[in-house]
Amino acid sequence: MAIGGYVCDLEVGDRIGPVEYTMSAFVVREYSHANELHHDFLQGIDDPLAPPTLIHLDKLRLYRHGCPKGTGPSARIHYEYDATVHGEVRVGDKLSVSGVVSERYERRGREYVVMEMELRRAADNALLIVYRDTSILAYAQKSGKK
Repeated sequence: MAIGGYVCDLEVGDRIGPVEYTMSAFVVREYSHANELHHDFLQGIDDPLAPPTLIHLDKLRLYRHGCPKGTGPSARIHYEYDATVHGEVRVGDKLSVSGVVSERYERRGREYVVMEMELRRAADNALLIVYRDTSILAYAQKSGKK
């Protein structure tokens, strides 16, 4: 198991979390603004919803919790994701996120890692979002090729 090291050291079966936190109005507002999501239900009301894509920040939250040494020697590239939303996330909700590394493979000189995550409301353990994320960890140029 590679928990406690670098993101690039994660292995299949590594579990990170659960990590608990409370969804803040600041995070929803800033994330929505940065992604040009200027809808009233995200920013213009007293009880805003969190955009479903905010789950991307939970991946970073898990990496920070489980891999305190950081990314590793190479930059990580967000490659592909799939999210299924089962319920809304509101400002003030106490949440719990956990993830497991389900795959790690190499293709065309690139290392990939797949993490499957669940976001739940802490109060009733209701499943809110299921997220599958694929990241490229590194690119290794084959010797002799330029």
